[in-house]
Amino acid sequence: MTSSAAEQRVKPSNPLMKRRERREVELRAYVVRGSDEIVDVRVLDLSYDGCRIETHSSLPAGEVVKLSVLGRGAIRARVRWCKGRKAGLSFEAELSPRTQWPRRAQRVSVSTEVLLRRSTTLGYRVRVFDASRYGCKCEFIERPRMNERVWVKFEGLEALETEVCWVEDSSCGLRFANPIHPAVFDMLLHRLTMR
Repeated sequence: MTSSAAEQRVKPSNPLMKRRERREVELRAYVVRGSDEIVDVRVLDLSYDGCRIETHSSLPAGEVVKLSVLGRGAIRARVRWCKGRKAGLSFEAELSPRTQWPRRAQRVSVSTEVLLRRSTTLGYRVRVFDASRYGCKCEFIERPRMNERVWVKFEGLEALETEVCWVEDSSCGLRFANPIHPAVFDMLLHRLTMR
């Protein structure tokens, strides 16, 4: 493939890596460029690790931007390709603050579903992979922002307020605002392991 001003691509660091399945959407958004220029865009499709947008501005491949979807937050992204009025963005992995927030307790592997709710949306069911009295690891449908407040509800417990402390691929780490009481956590683990 020849490189031209009309079409630029950034070669993936791993050529064997396949693009994840994307779902068609139509979302109003804007891109903030390094020069603080704000560009109106429409998000046309979306996956956990990237999206395709429509824009009136030419975005050079490799440029790092911030994509902000109205009412859903912002995420750092890199322009992978641009052709005509369309461009592909890959979401940049955010620096994980795991070293800043060391775990206070060993996590226990679990496999259950919980109700996850962001402050601006209805809740949806997601899988939880591990848990401790202080937090858990779960999947997400809509990518949360770092430090965002979300609520997670285990069956039989009240909804727990949490803070997103890391986001990676399609999973996130949640730190409970208030640790679960040891007796309640033991009861929860017993219920989950009896299934």
